[in-house]
Amino acid sequence: MAANGARGEVVAVLAGGERRLCLTLGALAEIETGLGLDGLAGLAERMRALSARDLTVVLAALLRGGGEPTLAAELERTAVDPREAAEAVAKVFAAAAG
Repeated sequence: MAANGARGEVVAVLAGGERRLCLTLGALAEIETGLGLDGLAGLAERMRALSARDLTVVLAALLRGGGEPTLAAELERTAVDPREAAEAVAKVFAAAAG
């Protein structure tokens, strides 16, 4: 599975398979809503200290942005290594930053 780097996509191994993640505008809005943020100002600060629930919200939004709605919907019932999840989220934000 190849990622579209121009689009800011990354491929990460989650739940035993390669998954595509992407920080789309829709994913960003979903993250803001899910974390109870009012705009982007607090996002960077919040990302420095994500709780497990926060990580799930962010990961699900990024999976949906990458076209992985099934895993995103089942994320809370799926065995995902927390380190893999955190690394995947970090990769997506690094790719989006350019």
